[in-house]
Amino acid sequence: MQHSVARAAVFSAGSWGTAVAKIMADAGTDVIVHARRAEIADAINTTHRNADYFPDVDLPVGLTATTDPAAALENADFLVLSIPAQSLRESLASWTPHIGRDTVIVSLMKGIERETDLRASEVITEVTGIPAHRVAVLSGPNLAREIMAGQPAAATVACSDDAAATRIQRACHTSYFRPYTSTDVIGCELGGAVKNVIALAVGIAAGMGLGHNTQAMLITRGLAETTRLAVAMGAHPGTLAGLAGLGDLVATCSSPLSRNRTFGTHLGMGLSIEEATTATRQTTEGVKSAQAILGLAHAHGVDMPITDVVTALLNGKITLDQATAALMQRPPKPERIPPAPPTTGLPPLIHLPTARALP
Repeated sequence: MQHSVARAAVFSAGSWGTAVAKIMADAGTDVIVHARRAEIADAINTTHRNADYFPDVDLPVGLTATTDPAAALENADFLVLSIPAQSLRESLASWTPHIGRDTVIVSLMKGIERETDLRASEVITEVTGIPAHRVAVLSGPNLAREIMAGQPAAATVACSDDAAATRIQRACHTSYFRPYTSTDVIGCELGGAVKNVIALAVGIAAGMGLGHNTQAMLITRGLAETTRLAVAMGAHPGTLAGLAGLGDLVATCSSPLSRNRTFGTHLGMGLSIEEATTATRQTTEGVKSAQAILGLAHAHGVDMPITDVVTALLNGKITLDQATAALMQRPPKPERIPPAPPTTGLPPLIHLPTARALP
């Protein structure tokens, strides 16, 4: 695929998909959005707005939309996937015949498939047959509403092929969005998935009226258990201290714009799962993936007490009071901090953007 301007097909037109489509268009990438509903595609093409998610934000004029997956994927350098993790397998199976032989797939998904405990990148390679070096992950502290307002943000682009990661980096580097590259796909994916479960716990604490001490405890110990799992599965510990780990965790646990924290807050205030789902209105990946993440923990012999308690609460096995007691009555033990990564013998995991001069 040799053309002067990179082309990206963004599936789909939800909040984060729309935000990444805008980022890439602002970076000079030729972007087409695949929308499930014709009225969304028509609105993007005619009014240059996505009224369902950002009715007050103008999209770049050159950004277009379609409901035809084949048309969206024609000559695409990148297929950017922003759909619920639990529907990835079925949706991707129907799109695979239209994916080009050189197209690089970029996953924005932050969930684990429930039936298989597979990460999104693993589902992608399994369904499409595309090799892992053509599958990348973009993850970081990225609240869509703030990015649509042009507020500064950063993320990590992870791919086992560093050259592919650099190409994606160039395709989404703007004055307000600063991408870094990494080769640690596992660490970036697990950081993005587990932080949603920790954000549920923080939201529950907030909904119960518990204060910042409790929330800081959950964030810090949540990072510890996320790192334990990621390292056990082959990730680099430094990744979890970066944008796709600590950065994403802090943003998701702290912001009222976070759907996972918001869902947890509804639970902490006494709403049922069904009531919280209705009140939150958008897909909450932490609720969908908690059991699968716990399955990964069991498979790798990793202790994840916060994830364990949140999963039990979601499954109706314990009450809110029992959840609090379960966390606070754990046996005291030394605080173990993951060791710092070696300073020699390993290539750097993160590289500064090269697509344009840094501010």
